[in-house]
Amino acid sequence: MKYLFHLISAYSLLSLSQISFAQSSLDPVECIAPFYHGVASGDPESDKVVIWTRITPTDFGSTLTGTYQVALDNQFQNIVSTGSYSTDSTMDFTVKVDITGLQPNTFYYYEFHYDGYYSQVGRTKTLPVGDIENMRLAIVSCANLESGYFNVYDAIAERNDIDAILMLGDYIYEYESGGFGPNPNVDRSWEPLEEIIGLNDYRLRYNSYKMDPSLRKLHQNYPWICIWDDHETANDSYTDGAQNHQTNEGSWYDRMSNGKKAYFEWIPIRPQIADSQKIFRTFDLGNLAKLIMLDTRLEGRNEQLNQTDPNLNNPDRTILGTEQMDWFKNELLTSPQQWKIIGNQVMVGEVKILGIPINTDSWDGYPADRQRLFDHLTTNNIDNMVVLTGDIHTSWAMNLENGNTPVGVEFVTPSVTSPGSPINLSGLITIENTHIEWVELTQKGFVLVDIDTNRVQGDWYFVNTINDPDPSNYCVKSYYSPDGVNSLTVTGTPSVGHGIFNESLAEPCSRNASANGPDQAVMIGIYPNPSSSEIKVQTIDIDISKIELINTSGERIEPRFASSKLINGVTITAIDIEELPSGNYYLVVNEGKKFTPIKFIKF
Repeated sequence: MKYLFHLISAYSLLSLSQISFAQSSLDPVECIAPFYHGVASGDPESDKVVIWTRITPTDFGSTLTGTYQVALDNQFQNIVSTGSYSTDSTMDFTVKVDITGLQPNTFYYYEFHYDGYYSQVGRTKTLPVGDIENMRLAIVSCANLESGYFNVYDAIAERNDIDAILMLGDYIYEYESGGFGPNPNVDRSWEPLEEIIGLNDYRLRYNSYKMDPSLRKLHQNYPWICIWDDHETANDSYTDGAQNHQTNEGSWYDRMSNGKKAYFEWIPIRPQIADSQKIFRTFDLGNLAKLIMLDTRLEGRNEQLNQTDPNLNNPDRTILGTEQMDWFKNELLTSPQQWKIIGNQVMVGEVKILGIPINTDSWDGYPADRQRLFDHLTTNNIDNMVVLTGDIHTSWAMNLENGNTPVGVEFVTPSVTSPGSPINLSGLITIENTHIEWVELTQKGFVLVDIDTNRVQGDWYFVNTINDPDPSNYCVKSYYSPDGVNSLTVTGTPSVGHGIFNESLAEPCSRNASANGPDQAVMIGIYPNPSSSEIKVQTIDIDISKIELINTSGERIEPRFASSKLINGVTITAIDIEELPSGNYYLVVNEGKKFTPIKFIKF
């Protein structure tokens, strides 16, 4: 125990007051320790918003407690809310606080504090009330980390002229490394390298994603409103299964539960009902628009059928489920707002080639539900429905028609990085599908949706590359739907919002980053923990040969390194522990940097 005590003294008991380094010398990851995964906010309303962070613990069996503060300025001179939080392994050490009592249409800044350290400062914004002139939303979907750099996230963060981010699904991907859309031009990979199935697998995948600086930056600067699609669980999922789930992978319901739990831990989302895992919900954008977020994936969807299946048109088949469809129709009918903006995972509009639907994972595979929706709009004279869609990795602008009656429009965002078509077959598609105004199948980007009392406009922005870090982008197409018309008109003029915000974007480091000097050894985490056979250790700027394994008696055990790989600036080192006796162990770094031993459990 003496040896262990000296290590703890040397690495973890050094007074923070004795450490002083210039913030400019700090690495952007080291300077936010132990909040390595950044901060985020989400589900804004006029008087509240969810704020989020994650603490990397030194003892994975402990309960961590800390404080937060919310202010009207980024120097926290005008604090409006403070409080405390606690977290532990049951939440993967994530922290979520629903901040209430806020003012509408207002920017707020927030930060978390734990054990002498501060997180980076986050910026968020509440929704407006009453009559407003304009709202601007950036729409993103389908971010495969292995397919390229998240330049789309950087491009949006640099705009500084939007109110919120709408993430329409596929925030992560469940495949094994190289299993879907790897880009040979980039060196990007995720953890775990295997397909994710268990709860710790999903947690580690989110952990891996949120080490990406572009993703952290966009979360840091805007509130997000999120829904999942299929890859947050498994490809082409539905209520009772998924294309990418096989019987030898265990219970689908267990896997779906694991994916949902990790999602609610790592995403700044407020459940529709307390303690539930439902994601269909609404947001009021003042008197201007009702934002209706759907779950077309896991809530009530029947299994997908192929195009020639005789049951495809069965009226009992559903993509929403009865409960959600009834709720959705009621929201459309009773909403007092001028515009009904629908956040939706998969394409609503019909797409056929040679008379055959080409994608039955979309609403084309559930024509009875679509007809029920369109008939509801027509019968009740509901105008101004604008559907926002992700999933398909490509760009579309289309009119939604019930026979010859226009009932709404649909904007489909391209992916952040996930692959689309190698060639653009838009001419073939638009010739047969005359309700489709425009389609582009190859580029990556986002849609900026600008809403005012006269029209809703969608501007498609493409980034120039995903092969290198480069946020440069350009507007390629703009369409708008005038009030009461329910169809699209092309325009050559991108929308202009309500001005540049006065406050600058949040900095990448903590305001108090000088406490974490450049000599800080950074060990971000151990997964899985507990483990029976292997642990994977996440480190930054550490010589892995200096990692030492110690038992609770202070005895040094030679680590059995299985592999080591640099992924997105983080070194992932696998250590074989199968032959260790069951019990508690510590990992330490013996290279002269201050460091707190991290505990793990072998069972």
